[in-house]
Amino acid sequence: MWARRLLWTGLGLAAAGAAGLAWGEARWRSASNRLTADLLAATRSHPATVDFGHELNTLPPVVARYFRTALRDGQPMIARAHVTWRGEFNMGKPGRDKWRAFTAEQDFNPAAPGFVWNARIQFAPAIPVFVRDSFVVDRASMRGAIFGVVPVVNAQPSPDLASGALQRYLGECAWLPTALLPSQGVTWAALDDTRAIAAIAAGTTRVSLEFRFNADALPVSIFAPARMMDDGAGQMVPRPWEARIQSFTQQNGMTIPARATAVWHLPGGDFEYWRGTPERVTSEPTQRQ
Repeated sequence: MWARRLLWTGLGLAAAGAAGLAWGEARWRSASNRLTADLLAATRSHPATVDFGHELNTLPPVVARYFRTALRDGQPMIARAHVTWRGEFNMGKPGRDKWRAFTAEQDFNPAAPGFVWNARIQFAPAIPVFVRDSFVVDRASMRGAIFGVVPVVNAQPSPDLASGALQRYLGECAWLPTALLPSQGVTWAALDDTRAIAAIAAGTTRVSLEFRFNADALPVSIFAPARMMDDGAGQMVPRPWEARIQSFTQQNGMTIPARATAVWHLPGGDFEYWRGTPERVTSEPTQRQ
């Protein structure tokens, strides 16, 4: 919703040239690295390997089937993960799509729990926008800047922002399924034979999402009836939100989404705003205690 601000500011800065871009990118990366270091510093004691006998005995049947499909009994528990993304981000508005290519790197730490997502969106020729979302030490942040220098998004920490960020973490744990196990702080409650509610807490923030499973017990939809959305006027409003998983792949011995989209369900119709594919998922196993 902030795309109009980008074009006029970006056109004025494009003349800054390669040197200015390199300086802005280095400045941005330095700030991102500090935030990532804070994220990865969090530790906690938990099992070193997946134990189906311990983890699955109290779960709803469809959730237990999901873990048996996505994981192997005895495989290493993920301590940290790094995901390299590519995809498209919709910088338009409902009815007026403006899809722009992005690349991103994202770090996860289930011990926090939290993430840092650092993206580069090619808004227009010679006008990159750097975007960083995070949930670190129970605190959310959202920032975007043209050339990594001129702010266009700078959301201040708030309970609403924290709730939305923690929901994002919970949904994106589909790319590191061991982080969804009960020993990682996630609780599950059945809705019916194909749906279950996953919940997680971090500090004073507690959120939940509805996971919808297909016949193979894989999550094809992750849904929130109310997730906080920037309405384009500086206000956060609750709107239904959904991640739709279109296909799956095998990486590091796990079944994870290969392609997904994210959608806001708005009063005037659906607004698909994100399409992404993980190019590479690198995980660091938990060390034995």
